Amino acid sequence: MAITRDSVSLYKLWISVITILPFTQTLSQPENYIVHMDLSVMPKAFSGQYHWYLSTLASIFDVSDSSTTRATSATLTASSKLLYSYTHVINGFSASLTPSELEVLKNSPGYISSIKDLPVKQDTTHSPKFLGLTPQSLAWKVSNYGEGIIIGLVDSGVSPESQSYNDHGMPEIPKRWTGECESGTQFNSSLCNKKLIGARFFNKGLIAMYPNITISVNSTRDTDGHGTHTSSTAAGNYVEGASFFGYAPGTANGVAPRAHVAMYKVFFDKGASTTDIIAAIDQAISDGVDVLSLSFGLDGIPLNEDPIALATFAAVEKNVFVSTSAGNEGPFYETLHNGIPWVLTVAAGTLDREFNAVLTLRNGISITGSSLYLGTTYFYEMPIVFMNRCHKVSELIKIGPKIVVCQGGNDGNDLSDQVENVIKANVTAGVFITNFTDTEEFIQIQFPVVLLNQKDGKTIIDYIKNSDKPQASVEFRKTNLGIKSAPSVTSYSSRGPSTSCPLVMKPDIMTPGSLILASWPQNVVVALNNSQPLFSNFNILSGTSMACPHAAGVAALLRKAHPDWSPAAIRSAMMTTADIMDHTMKPINDIGFGNKTQLASPLAMGAGQVNPNKALDPGLIYDVNSNDYVRLLCALKFTEKQIQAITRSSSTNCSNPSTDLNYPSFIAYFNAKDSPSNSTTVREFQRTVTNVGAEMSTYTVNVTPMIGLKVSVIPDKLEFRAKYEKLSYKLIIEGPALLDETVTFGYLSWVDVGGKHIVRSPIVSTSLSPQLSKKN
Repeated sequence: MAITRDSVSLYKLWISVITILPFTQTLSQPENYIVHMDLSVMPKAFSGQYHWYLSTLASIFDVSDSSTTRATSATLTASSKLLYSYTHVINGFSASLTPSELEVLKNSPGYISSIKDLPVKQDTTHSPKFLGLTPQSLAWKVSNYGEGIIIGLVDSGVSPESQSYNDHGMPEIPKRWTGECESGTQFNSSLCNKKLIGARFFNKGLIAMYPNITISVNSTRDTDGHGTHTSSTAAGNYVEGASFFGYAPGTANGVAPRAHVAMYKVFFDKGASTTDIIAAIDQAISDGVDVLSLSFGLDGIPLNEDPIALATFAAVEKNVFVSTSAGNEGPFYETLHNGIPWVLTVAAGTLDREFNAVLTLRNGISITGSSLYLGTTYFYEMPIVFMNRCHKVSELIKIGPKIVVCQGGNDGNDLSDQVENVIKANVTAGVFITNFTDTEEFIQIQFPVVLLNQKDGKTIIDYIKNSDKPQASVEFRKTNLGIKSAPSVTSYSSRGPSTSCPLVMKPDIMTPGSLILASWPQNVVVALNNSQPLFSNFNILSGTSMACPHAAGVAALLRKAHPDWSPAAIRSAMMTTADIMDHTMKPINDIGFGNKTQLASPLAMGAGQVNPNKALDPGLIYDVNSNDYVRLLCALKFTEKQIQAITRSSSTNCSNPSTDLNYPSFIAYFNAKDSPSNSTTVREFQRTVTNVGAEMSTYTVNVTPMIGLKVSVIPDKLEFRAKYEKLSYKLIIEGPALLDETVTFGYLSWVDVGGKHIVRSPIVSTSLSPQLSKKN
């Protein structure tokens, strides 16, 4: 066990206590052991391994515990000692035993050997490792974990007591920092340190909007939890022993654990005012933040009226990188917000981690299913019944205290109805067999629910049908890592195109947003169990709100590694190096369509899953400056006053308007419904790339075929003779005036001769109409 500074005194106390205990008492302390057994010795009287192991354990308690005189008592003791009955990984079981009990067990028939259980340390809340961030990774090494970079979050505040804000190992506060740690209700400025370097709150607009409002905690203290969660995701320091009631155990840390955090609270119990949001972003720019993380947005607002667009344009002009959330209105097209050309718009994906329960049937077979139940950890040998489709509450009520197995349907509505019916029936637990892939909302409820796939479901059904007295035990709070089908796009992540700026493809990138573990205020309720509030120092949440700070953390690493890069250059590096394959090396899927497997389009995941290590060295970048954004606004027919509302400039030059922003993605509209069926449309895009790799570099183009479209690139080779040299190319897409498909997509990649760099950009062609939000 690693001993940290904070645990030294407790460790010394523990040592001093055990050294004065009698030696015989130390021998009675139980430890976990993994026991290997010889199955050939198992008596035929036992129906399965589980009962043999339980009987073997019961026999040692008859001997070792003189107070245990009845076999039933011994069996109960054994069941409390038995941890797992293994079916595949080994022949044997694990149990919690004292040394003397283990010695008796060694004389049992079939005993082969045993090993002491060892602690296994996981190194994350897991999402940083999933993104390839480990102590050996280049992104952490080169950036020194984001050291000295300041990430500002506009959110619901912060809980400074959280260990994620401890400043152990943190560098000194940058001298350029001019921010403050404001005192207020239940928040003293002394609570800030070298990790949490700024804390401000803004509610004047909210008070003006609701004159009779009572703000009980008028400070940066987080009474909601959202801000604590997002800020610790982006830059939380290391916290050992983190978990959510046993789920997701390990050491928690943010994406940029050596970056500083500045919190700007705008969300209170009543909500937030856009005037307060603008004030917060303005203050953050003044204070000297390097990166802003904004996990909120406004829907259907034109750029010139969107306070986020207005404030972030100023931030980007001041070289502040801005990460924003895409929204949680998926899986439908054109639901995305923050489709702002000068910010990063982040979609949410899944992790390679599952939360599970293990069902052990009376015949010894164990089956794992999805669950995030926070109540009773274990149900022991309960009757289990199969009810087929659980549509009749009246029939379910008759079942009583049993585990009910339901053929749970393959769409969300049917599954939801059956879950609700089982809850109303007040049975012990519900097991639902389903192919429905979007199950996240069903496992996060107060009732014990376990979701199984069809194959495992059949195993349970067969057991129930062929057993005179079917029973099962259920153990919750299990975590499984290494899910190969990850990442996938979540169903709720909002899809593009953006209605505020449809000519720039959004979202830009995908990062983990599903079931993310991060810090939480210890006095804010995380869940209810039997109507009783539960509290925890960590919480598991989902949403693009959780994805956004992951991207902000990656941006902090890149800003540290490349201080001369513009926000657009950092965005380009993240996008062009993103992964479009999952861990099985198959294209990333979109789980927003129930039981249907569908490839994720760039309108769902942007350029793909962010890869921080690759983004460190992208080879080429697509850079953009303020004038380029103005040219785009001019081409979108914004008036001079509307543009000035964004740029704050007294003069606007619209002499050279262009819809062709130098962006690392492409979207082409083929939606002329009134055109002749045989007519064709040509869409052209001009791009300029900057060489940030080796001085002498040659890149050749590769374009994936797109059904029904002719795609070409001129030239097909780019030869650079110097670092920072700029070269241009043209992408031409030719197709029918009206596409048959709503969306078709492919990728344009520039590949250097050595194959070290693949600079990939998504191409989307669509029959959707580019509906621009109305400009007043």
